[in-house]
Amino acid sequence: MNRLPALPACCTPLRDEWPLPLALPGSVWFSTGFTPARLTADDFASSAIEMPASIQRSVAKRQTEFLAGRVCARAAMLQLDGTRAIPAIGEDRAPVWPAHISGAITHSNGTAAAIVGLKSQWQGLGMDLENMLSTERAERLAKEILTPDELRAMAAGAAQDIALLVTLTFSVKESLFKALFPLVKKRFYFEHAQVLSWSREGHVRLRLLTDLSPEWQQGQELDAQFALYHGQLLSVVAISAASDFPPCR
Repeated sequence: MNRLPALPACCTPLRDEWPLPLALPGSVWFSTGFTPARLTADDFASSAIEMPASIQRSVAKRQTEFLAGRVCARAAMLQLDGTRAIPAIGEDRAPVWPAHISGAITHSNGTAAAIVGLKSQWQGLGMDLENMLSTERAERLAKEILTPDELRAMAAGAAQDIALLVTLTFSVKESLFKALFPLVKKRFYFEHAQVLSWSREGHVRLRLLTDLSPEWQQGQELDAQFALYHGQLLSVVAISAASDFPPCR
C-alpha cells in the first residue's frame, strides 16, 4: 500500500511543482506550508511520525518545522521508489537517510521542503530556504558571509543587488555544505567556498577554497541553482553520481 497517513492539521496540502530553473532527473521534491499555532497534541501520532526526544523538549515552532519537513521527506521517498521511512536525526543533527537515498530537508518562515534521489544517480543533494535579507542587514552581515573576492564583486556590482547577493551567497553555501558533508565527513564554513558567478535566471557557479577529501579538493567547481519561492530564496546543490565535477543540468 502506498497511501500516506492524513496530513497533520498544521500543514497545508503537499506541493510537487518544481520551482527551480533546471530539473534534476530522477529526483522527487515536495513542499508544504506549516503553521505552528495549528499544531495539536496528536499531530505526530496521527501522522505516524515519532517525535524524537530532542524535539519533545522544543517549542511548538521547532516541533512543527520538524514534522512538516519529515512529512515532505516521507512522501518524496515513497514516490521515489516506494521506500517507507522517516529520516532520523543524526549526531550532527542532519537527517539520516536510507543507505541508497540522498536527500535534503529545509524549512523557513512557514514553508518546509524535501528533495530526494537515488544515490546511484545523485551522490549528494543539498537544499536551503532563506528569508530575503534587507539591504541594511545584508550590508551588516556581508563580511561574515562573503570572502574577500566576493566582497570586491559585491562592491563592484549594483547597489540594488546587495540584499539578493548576500542572501544567495549564504543560502547556496548552506546547500553546498548539506550536499558535501555526507560525502567528506568534514565541516567547512562560509570562507571555504566562493561564488564565482550568478545569473538572474537562477544559475550559480561555486569554487571550493579548501581541501575536504581526496575527491574534493581546493579549486574544484560546482554548479548550483536558485529561485524565489513563496517570497523566500531557495537554493539547491546537486552532485551527480556520474562525475566529480557535476553541473546541475
